[in-house]
Order: sequence, then structure tokens, then C-alpha cells
Amino acid sequence: MRRRTPPPPAPLPQRDGVDPVRVRLPVGGAWATVREHLVERLTGAGPGMVEAMFAAGQVFGADGRAVPPDAPYRPGMYVWFHRELPAEVPVPFPVEVVYRDEHIVVADKPHFLATTPRGSHVAQTALARLRHELGLPTLTAAHRLDRLTAGLVLFTVRPEERGAYQTLFRDRRVRKEYEAVAPYDPSLALPRTVRSRIVKERGVPAAREIPGEPNAETRVALAGHRAGLGRYRLVPATGQTHQLRVHLAALGVPILGDPLYPEVTGPVPAGDFRRPLQLLARRLEFTDPVTGTHHAFTSGRELSAWTSYTDWSGEPRPHHG
Repeated sequence: MRRRTPPPPAPLPQRDGVDPVRVRLPVGGAWATVREHLVERLTGAGPGMVEAMFAAGQVFGADGRAVPPDAPYRPGMYVWFHRELPAEVPVPFPVEVVYRDEHIVVADKPHFLATTPRGSHVAQTALARLRHELGLPTLTAAHRLDRLTAGLVLFTVRPEERGAYQTLFRDRRVRKEYEAVAPYDPSLALPRTVRSRIVKERGVPAAREIPGEPNAETRVALAGHRAGLGRYRLVPATGQTHQLRVHLAALGVPILGDPLYPEVTGPVPAGDFRRPLQLLARRLEFTDPVTGTHHAFTSGRELSAWTSYTDWSGEPRPHHG
């Protein structure tokens, strides 16, 4: 099997911790110029945006030179440019660094901050912030947390080592422990292991359980309860999208602040940082595949509905159960 030639290094630096966009011109097609192809390909960029980038000399080739508007189309050619970042409401909470060495950074991510650039969240992400704040342009994420989930995320410093750390998660050699606040149901027998088949369809906000061979497994235990609320300890053996949220909702105790489970109530408006999802990645434990060091990290964050339900909700604490 022939190995694919890696792309050349980017001729542009990051901007605010965000990489430039890289485009490889495909084989085939009837475009006469690079500009024609990008106009057709980047239809979402807005009318005139591609022409304006070429006119301003903002599209670059691998040699570090600006690509002229009439540059002929060449299949396999790479070009780079910085896209206009979407208008983002700043997330007013810091990303805390729990641990840092020459190989990894372990960060304690706040609620509402995406892990990596995606969709409308680009600069307001943990990755972009850490690259900028720590001066580590090669930093990458070894795994991801949902934007609404807070807690520990592992980042890698050296691109050539990223695969070794990603393999830890793929092979389930990382022990992850989460904490959640949800209604307390005295009739729910815990601890228990929940297994089900979860599917997440592209473009559909919520994942769902379907009949079939289980692909998701979570150990659920009750760590405490008071005034109608339970504090749950969750240990996932798998990593399906929204797995913990789906499993607690299926048990009849949906996580507080969840806009998707058990029913989709619509996204939280940008800038509304009230009532964060009460789910926290509390612990990460693994043996470093590069250094052999055994690591165990704990988040310093607390779930606000448990420490002060009134502050979290703006309402008195429920008394039931």
C-alpha cells in the first residue's frame, strides 16, 4: 500500500491560536484558475469574499508567496489562507492548566467552551486559547469534551506524539470518571452498569438509543443525595457521543441543565451562561505512553447546582423524593 505524501508545512502562522485553512486542489474539474475553484468551493464565504482575499494577497502557496488571481489551476496544489472568524461571544471563564510538561498539557475546561474549533466556535475554544496563552502553536487535543461539559482534557505538545496519546483513548487505557447532578430517585437501584446501542446522526442534535448490540457502557453510582437532588459518579467504558447524558436520561434522572435530553428544548443562546449542564469530567488516569509515568488528575471545579442550587437555577431548591 502506497503511503500518502504528507502535505507541506503551512506558510502562514496561526492567528489567535487558530490554524490557517489548507486546501488541496482536487484532480479533475474544469477550473482554469485557482481563484475559480475557490469561488465555487467556498460558497459559504459570502459574495466577493474570495475575490477580496486574492486582491489583498491573502491566499498563499507552499512557497510562502501570495497566489495571484490569475494563477492557473494545478491539481494537487496546496493553498492556505486565514478565514474570517465568526463573531463569537467571549466565554468569560478561564481554562485552568492542571499539569504541563514537554509532552502533554492537562487543562480543566469550563462549561460553554468548545474543546476544538468547530462550526461557529473557533477562537472561543480551549485549544485556541491554550495555544495563544501558553505559546504552544503545535498543541493538539488527544480527545474532546462536549462544549457544555466541564472538566479535564488532555492535549499533546508534539505532533509526532499525538497518535500515541490518542491510542490510549481508542484502546480504553484511560480511566475517566465523571460527576453529574440530576434528580434523586429513591426507587432507582444503584450502582448499576448501563449498556445500550447509541446512534448519533449527522445534523440531528440529540443521539438516541436503538435496539441492537450495545456499543455504549456506563457504570452509574450514587455519591450522595439531598433535597431531591442526586450527585452521581459515572465511569464510562466507551465513548459514544452524549453517552452519559443519554444513559442518565434513560434511567429517568436527566442531568440538570441539559437542553437535549430527555427532550430537545433548543440550544442555549450565545451569551447565556446561566444554568450550565451539571456534568463534569472529574478524573483522568493513565500511564503516559511516551514517558511511562503514571498520571492521575482531578478537576478543581464544582458543580454549582450541588453547591448552591439557588445560585445555579435562580429558584429555590426542589424538595421531593
